[in-house]
Amino acid sequence: MKPIVAITYCTQCRWLLRAGWTAQELLVTFEDELGGVTLVPGTGGIFEVTVDGALVWSRKGEGRFPELKELKQRVRDIVSPERPLGHSDKSHSDTDA
Repeated sequence: MKPIVAITYCTQCRWLLRAGWTAQELLVTFEDELGGVTLVPGTGGIFEVTVDGALVWSRKGEGRFPELKELKQRVRDIVSPERPLGHSDKSHSDTDA
């Protein structure tokens, strides 16, 4: 069974569009690796991303929203660690030597 991503977002903060956009980006990037992305309404400023229940990102814990590049890297590390992400994979300084 393929992993399921859950994005819990704050309805009071009106973060549904951000959560939906994030879900779309993850589904496009990991179309063969994911079994789905679920949007979970919450309150209290929550914005969390989990993969099969394992926390991948917490806005409260990180103090900010994720950059899509780093969120994709964290999800990739769980669902398909060997998979390259192309231009989203490394910063340019990682490849300059």
